[in-house]
Amino acid sequence: MAKIDLNADIGESFGPWVMGNDAALMEVISSANVACGFHAGDPDVMAQTMRAAVANDVGIGAHPGFADLQGFGRRRLNLSAEELTNLVTYQLGAAQAMARAAGGAVRHFKLHGALSNMASENAEIARACYAAALKVQPDIILVVLPQTAMEQVARDLQANWAGEIFADRAYEDDASLVARSKAGAVLHDAEEVGARIETMLRKGAIVTASGKEIPCKIDTVCLHGDGAEALAMARALRGHLTGAGFEIAPFG
Repeated sequence: MAKIDLNADIGESFGPWVMGNDAALMEVISSANVACGFHAGDPDVMAQTMRAAVANDVGIGAHPGFADLQGFGRRRLNLSAEELTNLVTYQLGAAQAMARAAGGAVRHFKLHGALSNMASENAEIARACYAAALKVQPDIILVVLPQTAMEQVARDLQANWAGEIFADRAYEDDASLVARSKAGAVLHDAEEVGARIETMLRKGAIVTASGKEIPCKIDTVCLHGDGAEALAMARALRGHLTGAGFEIAPFG
């Protein structure tokens, strides 16, 4: 039976402000990307999220982003390599401590939002972030957007890495995500998403908005945790994939 991991960005609430239904989503996914307090999350939310991941036997990942709570880490910031190194080191360290306190351990690392988009386009940004993470935890699994600068840097650094595709995002012909500002960037039909992801997994390729196929390594599928339809979409995709003969299990 073919295996595939389902991941989601988790722990993005802040104080009394709640984003997503993390408790229910934990029952659907096999890996969790936990916000580290810069773009979302706080110490209490992180602790609760780590405990839930351990209780549900879900793989724990650090999910660092820009220090931009108001913009949810989706606004681009121009930082030096040293600043990126320190930003990643700080957030990964926090995730490691919180996971350990909950009885778990960080096993993967995935950049968030604008920082992720920039790293997929710019090898120097990817290198600064990935080298920083590997210095802290040499065996960590880097979750990368395949066929982008992220993959090339992960290979250059001889790191453990997993290729990720997005369930509900459309792709450009260069394997980048269609900008959210464009029509059709985010998909909302659960049935369409299930069939689309099954096709990509069986082909071993990203299928772009134009129909182009880009062969790549696919280890995990990202399900967005925010939005009114997120949970229903996640459950529908898991049901579709298990019905199609896929086993849902953590990568690596």
